[in-house]
Amino acid sequence: MTDVADRTLTPAAERLLTAASALFYAHGIRAVGVDAIADAAGTTKKTLYDRFGSKDALVALYLERRARTWQRFLDAEIEAAPPGRERVLAVFDAARRWQDGQDRGCAFVNAYAEVGGTDHPALPVIRTEKEWMRRRFTDLVTEAGVTPPEPVAATLHLLYEGALVASTAGNDPEALTTARKAAAGLVG
Repeated sequence: MTDVADRTLTPAAERLLTAASALFYAHGIRAVGVDAIADAAGTTKKTLYDRFGSKDALVALYLERRARTWQRFLDAEIEAAPPGRERVLAVFDAARRWQDGQDRGCAFVNAYAEVGGTDHPALPVIRTEKEWMRRRFTDLVTEAGVTPPEPVAATLHLLYEGALVASTAGNDPEALTTARKAAAGLVG
């Protein structure tokens, strides 16, 4: 990801990004038009295009900002946990807290369902976020002394991703708790 998500935006651009983020998450990318975004932000379509160039660029920026927000949240949650296996398990606890009140699940999975198989500028953002999570698991299991770390990290990542989908699309409110218990068995 680039530093675009952290750049300083004009007040109108910030309103547009905030409005677009809420609308994209709540309704989906394709269901939300630029008119709705501009109306919600109290701006015009021209302002949207002047600030972002296209709706697709705005989608990518929405996902970049969401990734950075999640990553900062997760890192703080991990740092608050005792070193070792508890930091691995903290990922599942953090995901449960993060999803509280967010009934549409993972924004990146949702976005991929809409733009996968295209050349949409959001695809690299989605893939980068998923790669970051896998690397984060690798770092955590390495720090916890699990050897070899890669296969365990890959399994933890699959548990995490599956639990995110199962908790919303699968209507299983205990999915992250179940995944945490399975993860505890993997990291000892």
